[in-house]
Amino acid sequence: MDIERKGGTTLKGNPLTLVGPEIKVGQKAPEFTTLAGDLSPVTLASSKGKTRLFIAMPSLDTPVCDAEARRFNEEVSKIPAVESIVVTVDLPFAQGRFCQTAGIKNLKMASDHRDTSFGKAYGTLIKELRLLSRAIFIVGADDTVQYVEYVKEASNHPNYEAALNALKAGAAH
Repeated sequence: MDIERKGGTTLKGNPLTLVGPEIKVGQKAPEFTTLAGDLSPVTLASSKGKTRLFIAMPSLDTPVCDAEARRFNEEVSKIPAVESIVVTVDLPFAQGRFCQTAGIKNLKMASDHRDTSFGKAYGTLIKELRLLSRAIFIVGADDTVQYVEYVKEASNHPNYEAALNALKAGAAH
């Protein structure tokens, strides 16, 4: 049975239920299976041995998600040796179209549409909407969670500076 966290996020002030555990710094990152643009699996193990930035968001077809993807695409280009992955429930084809249109070249896309494996493992699946909440996870090369931010209000941006500072610190190890 999946853990449910009522009021774990809000959308325009309305409380929503998050499915899955609340991930904490210091714990082992949970495994998951999502899909790449070519429908091949993207898992935690796919990027083993690298520092990873996982960016969970509701949908690339929304203004905040669009802006967030563009900002991280620009910022991570300055941080070598980091695997940066955007996870949404958008279809892989829609993710690919977005990247082409927006000029996204420094982020990988992972679609959680099939079975919301990432959402349930990382506690970002919004039960009422079957979308992922906005969250940031940095996972070290040893698969230990180094940074977590669950954005309380889904229509707000994450704390870019805190995430990027943590990412730079993690990539330096």
